[in-house]
Amino acid sequence: MAESTANPALLEEVRERLESFLADGGHRKTPERFVVLEEIYARGGHFDVDALQERMKQRGAKVSRATLYNTIELLLEAGLVRKHRFGEQSQYEPGYPSRQHDHIIMDNGEVLEFCDPRIQQIKATLEEHFGIEILHHALHIYARKK
Repeated sequence: MAESTANPALLEEVRERLESFLADGGHRKTPERFVVLEEIYARGGHFDVDALQERMKQRGAKVSRATLYNTIELLLEAGLVRKHRFGEQSQYEPGYPSRQHDHIIMDNGEVLEFCDPRIQQIKATLEEHFGIEILHHALHIYARKK
């Protein structure tokens, strides 16, 4: 199995959240869904479906491409995965626990995360100036190394 960057308590919590979501929605609790969830949280970081399928194949997990896409859709609904469009390709990342961060997308496809408190100040200024409530934001900066 891949070296895990998630702590065992987090893995247990996301398993429980998925179990609850599946039960509440009348979905089956298949072993494949939990294998996909654990692989996503064990590695952390951003991934595309092809990379996830390759990682799982390398460790001997037999999960079809259709199962991966269906499971990721369920994980999106459950709030356990987030989806981003960086250029042409969709990328995903673990979505629990929820934390605000933004992205720098390098020209080689690498995705860097950052959090700058000034962005929260800008949001507060915009809310006050326009009389709005910002529900969500996404900041993607595209860059290359000098």
